[in-house]
Amino acid sequence: MGEKLFFTDKERKDTYNAIRTLHGKIGHLLHEDDESKVFKYLRHAMSCQVVQRDMFGMNPLLLSLQTAQIAVDEIGLKRDGVMAILLYTGLPCYGEAPYNVAEDFGENVARIIHGLQRIQELYKKNPIVESENFRNLLLSFAEDMRVILIMIADRVNLMRQIRDTDRMEAKMKVSEEASYLYAPLAHKLGLYKLKSELEDLSLKYLEHDAYYMIKEKLSATKQHRDAYIERFIGPIDAKLKEAGLKYHIKGRTKSIHSIWQKMKKQQCGFEGIYDLFAIRIILDSPVDLEKVQCWQVFALITNMYQPNPKRMRDWLSVPKSNGYESLHITVLGPESKWVEVQIRTERMDEVAERGLAAHWRYKGIKGESGLDEWLNSIRTALENKDDLQVIDQFKMDLYEDEVFVFTPKGELMKFPKGATVLDFAYRIHSNIGNRCTGARINNKVVTFRYVLHNGDQVEIMTSSTQKPKQDWLSIVKSSRAKSKIRMALKEMAVKDAAYAKEMFERRLKNRKIPFDESAVSHLVKKMGFKEASDFYRRISDGALDLNQAIDTYQEVLAYDNNHAPAAPVRSAQEFNFENPNEELAHAHDDVLVIDKNLKGVDFTLSKCCHPIYGDEVFGFVTVSGGIKIHRCDCPNAIELRRRFGYRIVKARWSGKGGSQYSITLKVIGNDDIGIVNNITSIISKEEKIMMRSINIDSNDGLFRGNLVVDVEDTSRLEQLIKKLRNVKGVKQVIRL
Repeated sequence: MGEKLFFTDKERKDTYNAIRTLHGKIGHLLHEDDESKVFKYLRHAMSCQVVQRDMFGMNPLLLSLQTAQIAVDEIGLKRDGVMAILLYTGLPCYGEAPYNVAEDFGENVARIIHGLQRIQELYKKNPIVESENFRNLLLSFAEDMRVILIMIADRVNLMRQIRDTDRMEAKMKVSEEASYLYAPLAHKLGLYKLKSELEDLSLKYLEHDAYYMIKEKLSATKQHRDAYIERFIGPIDAKLKEAGLKYHIKGRTKSIHSIWQKMKKQQCGFEGIYDLFAIRIILDSPVDLEKVQCWQVFALITNMYQPNPKRMRDWLSVPKSNGYESLHITVLGPESKWVEVQIRTERMDEVAERGLAAHWRYKGIKGESGLDEWLNSIRTALENKDDLQVIDQFKMDLYEDEVFVFTPKGELMKFPKGATVLDFAYRIHSNIGNRCTGARINNKVVTFRYVLHNGDQVEIMTSSTQKPKQDWLSIVKSSRAKSKIRMALKEMAVKDAAYAKEMFERRLKNRKIPFDESAVSHLVKKMGFKEASDFYRRISDGALDLNQAIDTYQEVLAYDNNHAPAAPVRSAQEFNFENPNEELAHAHDDVLVIDKNLKGVDFTLSKCCHPIYGDEVFGFVTVSGGIKIHRCDCPNAIELRRRFGYRIVKARWSGKGGSQYSITLKVIGNDDIGIVNNITSIISKEEKIMMRSINIDSNDGLFRGNLVVDVEDTSRLEQLIKKLRNVKGVKQVIRL
């Protein structure tokens, strides 16, 4: 337990003054017993001795009161925002206290405190605050826009208070965060005055010499600058009075930070910056006459001084996305110096200076574009600035389609909503994704299917045995992860196929079986694969048994060798071959439909014409009552029809065929050396064609022979005849 918080005399005096100031500004908005309840909460928090001085030794209760003052004066927050700022200081002890914030102060106050708590948890993850992603995560985490506004007010207050601290390292860190994180947030919300203060103080603490160099230069040239402004606005002032307009004019010197940035960008000294100041003309104008009177002033000025059309900015017709409205022109003034003139109304100036952007809410706006949308109802809120309580009804609806998560080092990454641990792993590196087994999120182990949530801190776990799977494509949401998984799966398939091929060849070698590419090609087709890579891939994934593949390969290899023997080439003279190992298998399983759709009728195939599946055929009823099937172009067909037309019946093939039919081919050609080998080689390579016999006679350099082969149908037969006719030396191939 820490030391009990005590107040110095100065702190006690400053605390009483801050309380009186706040009461005077928002006392009329407080609910009954608000003050007594707040004091009861804070007294209990102090009694718990958990409210401690911060790293700079400052009193947290006094700091919260000072922050509340900035939130009220500079931003326009009211009762709920102030209550949340004060109560959050004693929050660590509320878990033990018999109090209920929502019940005592309302749901709005409880929601703001909850948002502050969540953001405090983000800081514990050591985030890299310079990233745009972290700013966006803060906005999506806050739930209520006032949380962000309170954070900005708190950082402005802290930057003011650490001026004389000797804790230089902590001071540098706070200043860097103000520059990288809080100033851009203030700019995004239209809090230009606070944004400039944060930038100037950051420059003062981080680049001391540059800050004071510019400050001294500005002080030295102030008198000359003021005199020039007087000469410039004199004629303008006279014209505006003549036109009867209500207005006031002021000269605004650029912020020190802005000057320093311009010096670095233009790589010049202080004297090289010509637009050190701008003239602001602020009209007291009715809302319905705002644009008319602003353009009237524009016309008066450009009639007196030459304008630079390239430097004109019209945020009057189309306001900035954060609500900023103004008309900027740059004109050539006395002594040929360019001077920027800003024309706006009192209402527009109040929005720009006081940052009434607190009325900004996000509703129905998703994704990155949500940060650049300004709610149309801001105009109503601004016009009724006495009733700023309207902001209590505003809530954000940010980034419903995005998720922001941390790496272990605090780097912030953005993913589509629904992204998983696997998406995160592949974002880091392909190898990390390929070997991902899960993750440790917020010190809890989860699987790689875990869906990421805003603010998760993810530490990937891997295994050297893990490999990508096809179903991973349905787990990831980002296109980047999907493409990397597909690439990994493709690479794995190639490697696995190469390994399977090597294993197949090694197993053949072990069994002393020769490896033949041609036989492998036949094997691939025989087993129903289009490519050899598919064949090897099925072996690698275990879908095809390697031993079974080798046994089938042996059959194919033996078949190829038997039908394409490497015997010495010889003449066709008296060449005879009989294949005693093959029996012709005739199948009559309803392959023919006889007469009027009769099936199952016994029939035989005529030996005079040897019909096969696909031929045009007819049936002939024999004396014994059986039916013989003839081809329509059978040599005996004409005689049968003429003499026994009454015994002719229609017949047609049915089904898909598949039976083997024996046919005889008559081949005539030149008796060249090797022609028989060429013919038999073609037949042996044809699928589902079996050679039964060859009988060839040769005489006077010519050969005539009969080839008996078994085929399935006419289409395969026609292909075979065509190939045989292309053999060199073959003159004629006739089906008998």
